[in-house]
Amino acid sequence: MDDERKEEQCVASILENHETTCWGCGLHLLLETYSSIFKCGWCGAITHRNKALRKPDSACFSHWRLVRDRFFVTILLFFILFVICAGVWAVYPIVFSVSYFCGIFHCTLTAILSISTISSFCMAAFRSAGAPTNILWGSYPSVAKGDLENYTFCTYCAKPKPPRAHHCRSCRMCVLDMDHHCPFIGNCVGAANHRFFVAFLISVIISCIYVVLMMLYAGFHTWPPLELRTLGSTGFHTVSGTRLAKEIVAALASSALLLSARGLVLIYLAFACLTVGIGLSVLLCQQLYYIFEGNTYINHINSQNGWRGEKGFQNLLRFFGCPYLVFKVLPGLANAGKSQDTSGSKLL
Repeated sequence: MDDERKEEQCVASILENHETTCWGCGLHLLLETYSSIFKCGWCGAITHRNKALRKPDSACFSHWRLVRDRFFVTILLFFILFVICAGVWAVYPIVFSVSYFCGIFHCTLTAILSISTISSFCMAAFRSAGAPTNILWGSYPSVAKGDLENYTFCTYCAKPKPPRAHHCRSCRMCVLDMDHHCPFIGNCVGAANHRFFVAFLISVIISCIYVVLMMLYAGFHTWPPLELRTLGSTGFHTVSGTRLAKEIVAALASSALLLSARGLVLIYLAFACLTVGIGLSVLLCQQLYYIFEGNTYINHINSQNGWRGEKGFQNLLRFFGCPYLVFKVLPGLANAGKSQDTSGSKLL
């Protein structure tokens, strides 16, 4: 009787097992219970059965995203060129009227900022964001033990996806260390161009600050004189603050009608660069914060894959490619500079 019960238990346990195939090495796996997510014990590939039900995007959807990105890239390039050309045209007579040295200095600094902004933009926009390397998969003799550790299968690309990669539906490819897809550069921000994207933000912010300062300086010299008629008869000491503000605003509005085309361009560039500089400063602070956290934006908003690496300034130093001597100078960063994260964290 005991032998019969043991046989029945063994038969029942075998019937409860679920047989499946690993997509990474092609080996047949026998799972004790049904699970939508499982990991192969040989190659280390992770299988997610529910994701296999997803369908690729339609051609219309991909075409619309491509048109949208090209439109934003065109608008951004036009704005950059307009700021450079209009700023030089509006400011150079005033700067050269001060002194020849100031004019040459202004032109040189403008050229440096323009070249830095355009070059970093081109590197971020037209360089690959970081495509994963091709790796053998699907056949047991070709796939060695642990070759696909923590790899998942991308249903859109129909090939393995590394643990630090995400699929971009706009670029239609998997991107290593993907931070986000930026329509203004028409490209993803990933492992290969993240540094150029941050350099582009820094260059634009510095350029906007310089443009605003130069526009204010030039506008101060080109603005028509204000006529405070009411205050001229009564005096400033007998007028309230509200009335004084209204009188100044009215004088500015009336004098603005007398501005030349150069003055109107100065006003537009000052307000445009001020708003753009504030917005990009917020984006830059966000980017530096995620780099400091050892994380990416897409991992931050994804609760399932919200990996957080080791925090510290060593992440910023490593991201900007600081020399190894910096880690020796700062004792607290020495050990962090030597250690490398191999558990799926962001490689900066």
